[in-house]
Amino acid sequence: MKARLADQEARDVISNALDETVVVEAAAGTGKTTELVKRILRILSTGRAEVRAIVAVTFTEKAAGELKLRLREALERERTGADGEVKQRLDIALARLEEAHVSTIHGFCAELLRERPVEAHVDPLFTVLTEGQAERLFDEAFSGWIQAQLADPPEGIRRALRRSVWSGYNRTSRADGPIDRVRRAAWELAQWRDFQAPWTRGPFDRDGDIDRLIVELHDFAALTAKPSYAKDNLFLDTAAARHLNQEIALHQSFGHEDYDGWEARFVDLSRDRNFSKARHGRGPGYGAGVTRDAVLAAFESLRSHLDQFRMAADADLAASLQQELRTAIVRYEDLKRRAGALDFLDLLLEARNLVRNNAAVRQGFQRRFTHMFVDEFQDTDPLQAELLLLLASADPAATDWRTVAPAPGRLFIVGDPKQSIYRFRRADVGIYREVCERLEKSGARIVKLTTSFRSAPEIQACVNAAFAPVMTGDTFTLQASYVPLSPFRQGHPRQPAVVALPVPKPYGMRNISAVAIESSLPDAVGAYVDWLVNDSRWKVTERTGDKPVPLQAQHICILFRRFISFGDDVTMPYAHALEARGVKHVLVGGKTFHEREEVESLRAALAAIEWPDDELSVFATLRGPLFAIGDEELLDWRQRYGRFLPTFVPQDARENAAVRPIVDALGILKSLHRERNRLPAADTIHKLLHVTRAHVGLVLRPAGEQALANVLHVAELARQYEANGGISFRGFVDELRIAAETAQAAEAPILEEGSDGVRMMTVHKAKGLEFPVVILADVTCRLSRTDAGRWIDGANNRCALKIGGWAPIDLLLHDAEESARDKAESERLTYVAATRARDLLVVPTIGDGPYEGGWLDPLTSAIYPPDAQRRSPQHAEGCPPFRSKDSVLNRPGMDPARQTTVAPGSFVFAPRTEHSAPSTEHSALIT
Repeated sequence: MKARLADQEARDVISNALDETVVVEAAAGTGKTTELVKRILRILSTGRAEVRAIVAVTFTEKAAGELKLRLREALERERTGADGEVKQRLDIALARLEEAHVSTIHGFCAELLRERPVEAHVDPLFTVLTEGQAERLFDEAFSGWIQAQLADPPEGIRRALRRSVWSGYNRTSRADGPIDRVRRAAWELAQWRDFQAPWTRGPFDRDGDIDRLIVELHDFAALTAKPSYAKDNLFLDTAAARHLNQEIALHQSFGHEDYDGWEARFVDLSRDRNFSKARHGRGPGYGAGVTRDAVLAAFESLRSHLDQFRMAADADLAASLQQELRTAIVRYEDLKRRAGALDFLDLLLEARNLVRNNAAVRQGFQRRFTHMFVDEFQDTDPLQAELLLLLASADPAATDWRTVAPAPGRLFIVGDPKQSIYRFRRADVGIYREVCERLEKSGARIVKLTTSFRSAPEIQACVNAAFAPVMTGDTFTLQASYVPLSPFRQGHPRQPAVVALPVPKPYGMRNISAVAIESSLPDAVGAYVDWLVNDSRWKVTERTGDKPVPLQAQHICILFRRFISFGDDVTMPYAHALEARGVKHVLVGGKTFHEREEVESLRAALAAIEWPDDELSVFATLRGPLFAIGDEELLDWRQRYGRFLPTFVPQDARENAAVRPIVDALGILKSLHRERNRLPAADTIHKLLHVTRAHVGLVLRPAGEQALANVLHVAELARQYEANGGISFRGFVDELRIAAETAQAAEAPILEEGSDGVRMMTVHKAKGLEFPVVILADVTCRLSRTDAGRWIDGANNRCALKIGGWAPIDLLLHDAEESARDKAESERLTYVAATRARDLLVVPTIGDGPYEGGWLDPLTSAIYPPDAQRRSPQHAEGCPPFRSKDSVLNRPGMDPARQTTVAPGSFVFAPRTEHSAPSTEHSALIT
């Protein structure tokens, strides 16, 4: 007899309360898709609906495909045991399953618009733009717009173009000059163009403030001009202020008042790292008759006034640009209209407007769609919620989604506020909470699934202990209320389920250093993965199997909070550590596609094919992996024949066996050059790969499966280019170059259930997935930003956001509120990461104490044992004996382990009942 699940009553409601609105809060791994399929099956088998009346909205295309597949399997399984009328209903449902509306919300919106294009006022043959296509079309619109503006730029554009070049924190993007910064600001506004209310532009006496700053700057420069000691730190660090004073004085001497330029320079000074963090120097005296206290007081006053000016100037500039950039967005809308194209936001807006504003259309859809199922509702934005609730309304005349009551049994919602991690895509956990409360007041049943079939009980207990104190349901931060996971499966008695992996060398010169951690951790992770795969003899469970299987590379996933940090690829050191040990890996969704060696080599080869007189590209192609010609042979050719030109190969070179590989390679490039415009670009790429036997060469390299997928993805990009109207090989090569400059393409997708290699992906990419082993990486990534990115005032149709790095006053006034909500979301992101693991969760740690402020902070309380236990670990089952009592390899001054240093071994944690965690103990292994 099977044991009754802790949440069996909730599961019974899902299967049996078919004539009620049901809202399900489903924790990670609780089988929500299975329960959703069961409910659809019950509705079909009882004759409450035909399959064409079913709408199921999922978050991704993959989830939609999986849902339809599982529904088909369930129908086939159920019909074999059914008879009579029930079997007939199931047979019909199975035969007409493709008539079910199972898709993403964007796919569903597109379906509604294609059915009613006239009423929606859209092109009946409209195409849906991908994100890349939409941005390229916007670039085209912006380019024409900015050229027209430059003849007589309005105030905001004029001031913005005088601001210094700013590359942000992402050096992989295009050279970010002033115009590019304005372009990015316009693109950011275009993503929120449905919020039309202007931003607040308060009183700002810019010129008066600048005049006062000039006086104060002049006084400060005179005060600090003559220190007693030329290498005084305070004198050196404030040099930028004196330089600016000289520059302004020079302008004034010519009678030139450049307030736009001075505004930009004062903003630069406020951001100058040396000036803003100037060292105080030593001694009471600064110079002749000048005390250090007087200089410091003047410095603090100037710095404070500069910071105030920068915030006010940025806020005023942002509000000005918001209005001026509207015409650029209008131009973008016009281009889409002419092309008969809609972007993703258009799909939501036009479908919402169609349903809300046209009563006949709305009522027709309400009659057709009798049962609606919404998955991942916590990541639904207000537009999506409005559309779905209007379609589910019991009152056909209702147009205010915040007041509608769904028809009984029509709406079924599944979500988990603890996994709401898409604020940057408009998802609002506050909307989730508001909708659930309104539905409950209108009679909906709220049930919670807590039994998790995914994780080992030790992992569940660790997660419960970590997040119960964090997720308190705070209404200010909109944090979720924690619902503890209930165990179902058994763990592995002879191996740990939670491992704290210490960073071997976390110290810089004196203290724990982020740079030292980032230098040391990737190799530690690589070594640990190598041990797991080759020496541990541990076993794991797979999603589709019942019995444990030996742990292999494809069972492991390394999760990152981000892929890019200050322009550097965070994943690269981890990839190198794995490759050095011969461990295969797969990078899923990386943003450094164009920086991969095989892609750069192919891009150089395509440039050599298009421009055979470009010797640098020809040389790079010959030396690269496609032809792999050695340096000796290339040098010999250079000395004998001079230039590398596919269009001119000397006759004596053709007869020289020593340079035959170069002659053959140049001949291939020449042939492809001649044919490049007679063949599709993708065919030219495939021909190049075929004649160079690149497929075999790439797949035999470390991470060869990914490398081969990447070069084939370039061919796919060529197909897409021509399908979208591209007409020349040169055009594709140029587009590839631009994409490389802007880092637009993601890593080629090759992930399949059975593909080999350690997965590396972001937490957002891993949402909805699970892995036997999860290793959390990039421990130094901050938990959240200290400044907010946007503030939404839905009641007044206002969305204030930072554009081009400039924050409007509306956002600044709500910075504390929004920053707290961003932090709450980051805590939920850590929860999502920890709950991806089935059998083993690996958390990087510092043996001497936690790294403060990192994205793994929420796990600290559940990973570190109490101080009194840290030096007394137990034997670690399934692990080799540890030779040292220290988990840090070296400290400054070769200091020994401290009393609070965690010794390697196994630790058992008692449950924290004050946080309502389950009674299961959990353990952490410090390796």
